[in-house]
Amino acid sequence: MRKREIYKLRGGRRVEVSIYDLVVGDVIPLNIGDQVPADGVLITGHSLSIDESSMTGESKIVRKDSKEPFLMSGCKVADGNGIMLVTSVGINTEWGLLMASISEDTGEETPLQVRLNGVATFIGVVGLTVALLVLCVLLVRYFTGHTTNADGTSQFVAGKTKFGKAIDGAIKIVTIAVTIVVVAVPEGLPLAVTLTLAYSMRKMMADKALVRRLSACETMGSATTICSDKTGTLTLNQMTVVESCACLKKVNDSDGKPDLSPKISSLIIEGIAQNTTGNVYVPETGGDVEVTGSPTEKAILQWALKLGMNFEATRSQSSILHVFPFNSEKKRGGVAVKLPNNEVHIHWKGAAEIILASCTRYIEDNDQVVAMDDNKLMLFRKSIEDMAVGSLRCVAIAYLPYELENVPTGEQQLADWAMPADDLVLLAIVGIKDPCRPGVADAVRLCQNAGVKVRMVTGDNVQTAKAIALECGILRADSDLSELLIEGKDFRELSDRRREEVAEKISVMGRSSPNDKLLLVQALRRRGHVVAVTGDGTNDAPALHEADIGLAMGIQGTEVAKESSDIIILDDNFASVVKVVRWGRSVYANIQKFIQFQLTVNVAALVINVVAAISSGAVPLNAVQLLWVNLIMDTLGALALATEPPTNHLMDRQPVGRREPLITNIMWRNLLIQAIYQITVLLIFNFRGKSILNLEHDSTDHADKVKNTLIFNTFVLCQIFNEFNARKPDEFNIFKGITKNYLFMGIIAVTLVLQILIVEFLGKFTTTVRLNWKHWLISVVIAFISWPLAVVGKFIPVPETPFHKYFTRSPPFKFITRIFHWRRERAEVIIFDEREERGR
Repeated sequence: MRKREIYKLRGGRRVEVSIYDLVVGDVIPLNIGDQVPADGVLITGHSLSIDESSMTGESKIVRKDSKEPFLMSGCKVADGNGIMLVTSVGINTEWGLLMASISEDTGEETPLQVRLNGVATFIGVVGLTVALLVLCVLLVRYFTGHTTNADGTSQFVAGKTKFGKAIDGAIKIVTIAVTIVVVAVPEGLPLAVTLTLAYSMRKMMADKALVRRLSACETMGSATTICSDKTGTLTLNQMTVVESCACLKKVNDSDGKPDLSPKISSLIIEGIAQNTTGNVYVPETGGDVEVTGSPTEKAILQWALKLGMNFEATRSQSSILHVFPFNSEKKRGGVAVKLPNNEVHIHWKGAAEIILASCTRYIEDNDQVVAMDDNKLMLFRKSIEDMAVGSLRCVAIAYLPYELENVPTGEQQLADWAMPADDLVLLAIVGIKDPCRPGVADAVRLCQNAGVKVRMVTGDNVQTAKAIALECGILRADSDLSELLIEGKDFRELSDRRREEVAEKISVMGRSSPNDKLLLVQALRRRGHVVAVTGDGTNDAPALHEADIGLAMGIQGTEVAKESSDIIILDDNFASVVKVVRWGRSVYANIQKFIQFQLTVNVAALVINVVAAISSGAVPLNAVQLLWVNLIMDTLGALALATEPPTNHLMDRQPVGRREPLITNIMWRNLLIQAIYQITVLLIFNFRGKSILNLEHDSTDHADKVKNTLIFNTFVLCQIFNEFNARKPDEFNIFKGITKNYLFMGIIAVTLVLQILIVEFLGKFTTTVRLNWKHWLISVVIAFISWPLAVVGKFIPVPETPFHKYFTRSPPFKFITRIFHWRRERAEVIIFDEREERGR
């Protein structure tokens, strides 16, 4: 823990103490550059200004006085000094509560984890049931003497078979049952999920997305809605003055220098040069002019440069008497300057509607100051509305001639001087445009086609937000905009039930606060949506943490926002958010491909062994062979299918949301077709293989080994060929893009080589014999048929109701799962009781 010493007042003296020893009631002096150590109220101060950007995300300096005395920990003193009384420390401060809210782990599972748990339970119950059935059947047949040797004699004869031999036979049967459980249980599923997530995480870095939480990759693929910021995400955050209104004339400023009279131009230049927090630097070598400051300040300074402003010369021609910093509540900032002829001009700049309300005069073309009547006021207001409809941010510039003798002379009186803000003379209204990012409209359209609704949440007024939303494609001109637009204050006043209904419909929320964004996220999640949220400020942290996927901006985002997020968008571009959706869907699709491939093997292996065990008392696939099949199915299959790159086809689907099953009807159709085909062919070989392969003249033991080896070899080759089918569950061309996936081709080649080695050279270990070229040809042809069979199967329509629901509604499955759930709930209660006891 880093040691930090501060001063506090005690008994009239300044005492140095550790920040960790502060208590409520301490009195702390604050000076410029200090960091506020705790929450408190201002007792007294002189021109105290606080930078609250670490808490609010707004880069605006806030003046603190008796009307605004509250101080928040973590903020910095930008100007002045003061004394504060500590009211909250530690976790009870605003910063502490914020950190607690974003660091709280709710333990909520992601949509994929919920589905995987269901699939694992389903496969586990089926596998365990089949294994018990095989165990019982084989044991009964064995101890009743119905299990025979190759020569037809019984393996167990009551009263004659030795005890040790009987036990060995029983152990072999138990081994087969255990092997079936091993094959059935999807232990390769976590590996496939982890491999897919890790592979996608690395690849997403190239698409400007840094994944902080691995599970966020797949959750993004399930997203049904994205709540996006406007500034910097949908727009470039590069403000430019494109339109202005002065002397009741509208000017298109994007074409060149505005045509204004010298008097108006000089007053505007004087006001902009002095009443700004930005700066203009002109290199002596004659390079490009550098304009710095906030985006709005930069836009206005660049417009003033078009008017002919010489920044340094203009500032040197007058001296600043007093500054009223821009206030986010009053939406304006001002400066009083003294000219060389002892004249005083008070310049104001801020939100157009607020500045216009304080203006009683304006300047005409002939440089005459004219009174502002109601008609002229309506014309200026109409100009502001037109600019707002055109997605322009409106800023008004005004000034007031003032008498020098009315300016306070004392330093303290001047610091406390409230500059006149009424009876102003309007100079100009400028419309600042923050252009949409290139490609944002296409990205939004891609999201909408993919079934992901994009919602804009912004602090701008509704008209500006509406214009940007229309430009980006979030809104359509032919839509009923009354239901799609809402202001933050109206949204937060709704009841919880009504808020959920409204949240489902709206596309744009204007004049929103951070809490409004949080309420929107909560309402959408209660409606069953998987919600992604973009944010860059510290005040966005609760919404980022609450959402299923929090997306922080890597350039403009604060550290708190990044810590609260799951994924960081490195270029602050909404198009990169869409790429994250694409990768998320790829993760989900790859996991589905692996599950389809795995279940096909499971169903075929289990049915073949169960039927063979019940009918003949022996299984064609022994324990070692099943373990090799399990290795293909789990490890190598996971590696091959988990690294499939995303395709544009993924964005043509609807989002899966929270309630869609992981195993779709298409997957059930594909796996059942392949499994039934494999079961049919292999059972025919099991019962009629000797005659089909013309092995009647061979010894019984050798014939059985050849038959079982062919069954094993054909079964493995069927899985290798079916792995190609699993790549494209819903597409006819299963080879599309396969040449780009070198890992998939390498794994297929390695699997095939290992299978040849096992059959031809490891017969003693796997209980197999060498096959001749005819047997290999039979195996390859049978496996090859799975390709055209998969194409034919894709023409079969599937119902909307998921297949697995018919099984899960059955009484046996409900009974077994109820036992599992009871045991899990009982275990959770016991653990909770133990924790409670330790807590006491």
